[in-house]
Amino acid sequence: MNMDSIQNSTVYPVILAVPEQGRCLRGRDRVKYLSEYARYALELSAEKSRIHIGDLLKDKNGAPLPFNGKYWSLAHKPEYVAGVVAPARIGIDLEEIRPCSEALFRKIAAENEWELTVSDSINSFFRYWTSKEAVLKAAGTGLKGLSRCRIKRVLNDNHLIINYLDQEWAIEHIYFDRHIASVVENMFNIKWTL
Repeated sequence: MNMDSIQNSTVYPVILAVPEQGRCLRGRDRVKYLSEYARYALELSAEKSRIHIGDLLKDKNGAPLPFNGKYWSLAHKPEYVAGVVAPARIGIDLEEIRPCSEALFRKIAAENEWELTVSDSINSFFRYWTSKEAVLKAAGTGLKGLSRCRIKRVLNDNHLIINYLDQEWAIEHIYFDRHIASVVENMFNIKWTL
């Protein structure tokens, strides 16, 4: 698929509430259940995009490998899971918005990044965190790239731009039930499904 056909294509991130049976699980059973349920969200995203899911393999670092030229990303938390498939690099992350320590604020963003926003600090923290996670997933590098992933511009309450490895990544957010999800928006029209 060439860039012209990718540009302005619609991508359907799917977020699903975890059923009570999954919320009651603990340890490895919970992780396994959430991972499988996130893959179900991915299947729904693919169905909406009319994409047939191939083998969902990961590289030696755990980064998803494309199938048939399609990229995919998953996220899961105790109450919600998310999945998205796209014709170009994609990343999704979600978090519950909850109190956290000042030390985490310094870890997730530099002072000049915090100066870009005037909104509620706890919402901004999770907005930055999920945005950077989505970019690192799309790039296939994971958290080891966090220190080089920088917020460049905050466009509005639902969009911002990140610079990572000299490339700009557009991010879109959605807020729901004390949670936030962020997805790489580059070139895509985003249609969230909750």
